[in-house]
Amino acid sequence: MKKIKNKKTYIILGITLLVVMVWMNNTSLFYSKDTNYKILAHRGLAQTFDISQVEYDTNTAEIIYPPEHPYLENTIPSMKAAFDNGADVVELDIQLTKDHQLAVFHDFTLEYRTDGKGEVKDYKMNELKKLDVGYRYTADNGESYPFRGKGIGMMPSLDEVFAAFPNKEFLIHDKDGDMETTKVLWHSYLSKLSKNQLDKITVYGDGDSEGFDYLRSKHAELKLLTKTMMKNALLKYELLGWTGYIPKELHNMELHLPLNYAKFLWGWPNKFIDRMESVNTRVVIVEGNGKWSEGFDTKESLEKIPAGYQGYIWTNRVDKVTK
Repeated sequence: MKKIKNKKTYIILGITLLVVMVWMNNTSLFYSKDTNYKILAHRGLAQTFDISQVEYDTNTAEIIYPPEHPYLENTIPSMKAAFDNGADVVELDIQLTKDHQLAVFHDFTLEYRTDGKGEVKDYKMNELKKLDVGYRYTADNGESYPFRGKGIGMMPSLDEVFAAFPNKEFLIHDKDGDMETTKVLWHSYLSKLSKNQLDKITVYGDGDSEGFDYLRSKHAELKLLTKTMMKNALLKYELLGWTGYIPKELHNMELHLPLNYAKFLWGWPNKFIDRMESVNTRVVIVEGNGKWSEGFDTKESLEKIPAGYQGYIWTNRVDKVTK
């Protein structure tokens, strides 16, 4: 009987020791509580809208809030405004043009925001320059269009962005997601950057995984992200991350983590961030469940950020959250 009790005691002690070791290996308790996060500005400084109204095919230019600033998304002035307001990274969208350039534009149809029709791929870059990217913005169901005539010639090409901001960090959203666009992105743009510039570029998208495999083959340390990549990598991490092990799938990535779910990751927040930084992976948190590019867009929303958080936050209103 005494041997049985001793055996149970050893088992309990062993389990307790294991729990303590796992906790010590994953706690952020001993990190500084000083919050020093960095800012990722979605599409520069853009006009915003009520996220709750958005569906897959919603034209968000038609449901904007009454404008509080003069900037239009994905334009060089909006990017400059974002950087001037304290953004560390600016996100932008790219699509392939008819003459194999990369235009910076978000929507699958030009009619959502511009006075053009069709898609980016139907036009050459110099033709897209003639469009008014502010043509269809309205905050009052079409009673007025406050940006008409103000966005003519403001759709930039990706090389114009790089030329305007040679030392800044960008998150490039490959909206086409196919191999053709990816090859143009690499050969006509990224391959021409210096190593220092290339280290400041991240590419993400939801399209052809072969395209991202192609980018990885061209530059092993380029930070990449697709939903599939992130899902597979984090599943492996959840199985093994308690040990401190970082699966190779998590190396050289960007992670966009909804705040509601990030708290379940081993080491969250700062031990997890340290682990990711050690393998050249950037951690970005998005508001709530992360639906429809929901960001930390108000001072009140910033109160949800964990104390001491040292990663990046996603915002659509860098002007509001940095004041």
